[in-house]
Amino acid sequence: MSADRPHPSESGKSAGALLGNVKLWIAPGVLSGLVALFVSLLYMGGILTPETSMSRLPIALVNEDTGKPAPGARANLGTQVSSQIIASTPGDRVQWRRLDHAAAQDQLASGKAYGVLIIPADFTGAVRSLAGPEAERPTLTVLTNPGMGSLGSSMASRISEQAAHRASAAVGKQLLATPELSGAPSATRLLLADPVAVETRIGHPIGTHSGMGLSAFYYVLLLVLAGFLSANIIHNSVDTALGYADAEIGPWHSRHRTVPINRTQTLLLKMSMSAGLCVPITALVMIACIVVLGMDAHHLPMLTAFSYFACLAVAIGVQAINAAFGSIGQLVSMFVFIALALPSSGATVPLEAVPGFYRFLSVFEPMHQLVSGVRSILYFDARADAGLTRGWIMIGIGIAAALAFGFLMTRYYDRKGLHRMVPQPG
Repeated sequence: MSADRPHPSESGKSAGALLGNVKLWIAPGVLSGLVALFVSLLYMGGILTPETSMSRLPIALVNEDTGKPAPGARANLGTQVSSQIIASTPGDRVQWRRLDHAAAQDQLASGKAYGVLIIPADFTGAVRSLAGPEAERPTLTVLTNPGMGSLGSSMASRISEQAAHRASAAVGKQLLATPELSGAPSATRLLLADPVAVETRIGHPIGTHSGMGLSAFYYVLLLVLAGFLSANIIHNSVDTALGYADAEIGPWHSRHRTVPINRTQTLLLKMSMSAGLCVPITALVMIACIVVLGMDAHHLPMLTAFSYFACLAVAIGVQAINAAFGSIGQLVSMFVFIALALPSSGATVPLEAVPGFYRFLSVFEPMHQLVSGVRSILYFDARADAGLTRGWIMIGIGIAAALAFGFLMTRYYDRKGLHRMVPQPG
């Protein structure tokens, strides 16, 4: 390794002279501008309009009212209120699911519902007693699901509370229209105008060290970044060690003797190194998050296995893309695993509250699948139907696709004689 010395043919060149070379600006200018433009559109486009982009956000509706209908009425007040809630909410924005209490709790525990609105068993009787001397307001209960993320849970909670208050106003209007209450005291009429109280509480609690339901997202982001960065480090280090790239550290420059190895064997070497190094990388991520910082984590054997294979899927995916696309492979893999994956993950903003383009991306982009799997492990007792099975399936598909794509491309290049160019002294 030796310090660089100026080449005689370059002694007359200067930065000022080179800055005037328009061709030198074109490639970095166009690529940098396009990256900045597309990343800005992708990221901001997914978060700016969650309310207007909302599409069929799943919320459970439980009617436990066992009261008898009033004379001449076809249904009790609980059934009437349920119908009013569903009718007053646009069906393309909220998907109200009529369930019993056990089924609703199961939907919370499996991450299939963002919240629950419960009409109590004594609702009809409590409303009828409001005109009496010992009136007590009936209560509708809103259950939240913080495991689905703070924004998704709060959106479901707000929608449920607004629906409950609209139902209360409708019931109050119906009560005040009855002849028996036409001459009721003003205090009673004020109570009857808004007769139903709304109580909000946590329906499926998670740990206090869970980042309000965001720890799964940031943990997956760490795994993706670890796999992405380690793969690129391995890619560059191996190319340098095999003599296909120069090494520079500060003013020091070195070039190794070129090792005769084809593209397929080079990719096999890089993927094997990624498989080995993902073990300590995953371990260090878990130590930092769980041991040092105290992140709430359960089912550690499952979390360990899922974390390793998630990191591995990203790493060998990056290696395959780099092998296929060469020097721009790192840019391509950045878009595949980060730029397109983050806004379509459904982790910070629910997929039901982003434009349709991002819901389309979530079908195959890896981060959504990984977040669903880690959420299941961390928040939903590692239930298969909470996203864990889909996460494992998509990891398997991702690894298989990366292996097939990478080795098909390198074998094609090798058979065509498209060997890597050996750096020559300038």
